[in-house]
Amino acid sequence: MKDLTPDRSSLDPIEIASRDEIAALQLDRLKWSLRHAYDNVPFYRTSFDAAGVHPDDLEDLSDLAKFPFTVKTDLRDNYPFGMFAVPQDQLRRVHASSGTTGQPTVVGYTERDLQNWGAVVARSLRAAGLRPGDMLHNAYGYGLFTGGLGIHLGADALGLVTVPISGGMTPRQVRLITDFRPKGITVTPSYALSILDEFAAQGIDPRDSALEVGIFGAEPWTNAMRGEIETAFDMHAVDIYGLSEVMGPGVSMECVETKDGLHIWEDHFFPEIINPETGQPVAEGERGELVFTSLTKEAFPIIRYRTRDLTRLLPGTARSMRRMEKVTGRSDDMIILRGVNVFPTQIEEILMQMPSLAPHFQLELTRPDRMDQMRILCEATDAAVTEALRSQAGQNLAAAIKQSIGISVAVTVGEVGAVPRSEGKAVRILDKR
Repeated sequence: MKDLTPDRSSLDPIEIASRDEIAALQLDRLKWSLRHAYDNVPFYRTSFDAAGVHPDDLEDLSDLAKFPFTVKTDLRDNYPFGMFAVPQDQLRRVHASSGTTGQPTVVGYTERDLQNWGAVVARSLRAAGLRPGDMLHNAYGYGLFTGGLGIHLGADALGLVTVPISGGMTPRQVRLITDFRPKGITVTPSYALSILDEFAAQGIDPRDSALEVGIFGAEPWTNAMRGEIETAFDMHAVDIYGLSEVMGPGVSMECVETKDGLHIWEDHFFPEIINPETGQPVAEGERGELVFTSLTKEAFPIIRYRTRDLTRLLPGTARSMRRMEKVTGRSDDMIILRGVNVFPTQIEEILMQMPSLAPHFQLELTRPDRMDQMRILCEATDAAVTEALRSQAGQNLAAAIKQSIGISVAVTVGEVGAVPRSEGKAVRILDKR
């Protein structure tokens, strides 16, 4: 893999500023954001008043802990535009969640919001090793989902040549990667595996492509999957993080030269880590639930938003801004199976160690006789793996999970293609309880 370390002279000055400079900027912007939300969003005025706090109470960054949280149901309760802080004639873009599990959450952007979003995504793409004039194959979904258009916005700001292919039509993905020879690809990690399958189906070695870096996000993925993808493509694989409620992709980014966690762009987003059960801040470096407050958003300010993502904050390395450890799961994705906490990424980590099993899987939860059961549906690496070998591989996987996690599971190992493929975020859990 090529050395893609950015020239430090190309970085934004705030990326390598002192912690004192960053904190001073954050305090100034946080005061503005709290006041902007309180003055212009009835929900925040009611919420702050009920908690007995006022924007003027913020004198230090630690004072933010006095203010109430915002959760996803607050956004849904104010559907569609109740959380907006500007009139419609100041909006330039509206995005929304799919709403498949409830009322959609709707977010909006002013012209300045779009400029800031483009700037942080451009910063992220540069941190991944891309430079003006490089070609980017953007396989994130376009539309109401913030992924495709958010990445595109930053690619334009950085001066990249963008191939806006979106998700789906996997054979065409492989053809364009082969013919256009892009340097970078942005895609969900689960869909990257589907693209790898298609390379194999077409008899093309993905290592012969021109790809030098893959930028993966929108779902948790493990370092084991990073290794699988890097080896298969002979390229760097780095993590990007974001969520629509906070901005979209580009809230934080892993730097290609270190790959040691995602630097949060703290000049725009203020992070906290709390105990997910008590809501109290945790000790420095302790793992918990990630909470974000926007510092510059005009249309849709967000105050102490509980992301449900589990991680911890660490000091900066390649940049001065703090890092968040790679997200390994969400508090609302955690499965409690007979008293044991299980995350899909734990299963993935073990599965990746099984040479005869492909990295595609789903977890099926059932409750026969009032007892929770889990069945893991996975598949063989190739058609040459016999039924007997698949059965043995399933037994080996069940034994490894029992030893590592402490739970008994059933495993079904199907033929190649048995697990449904994803063209976006993977569907890992089928809860039939």
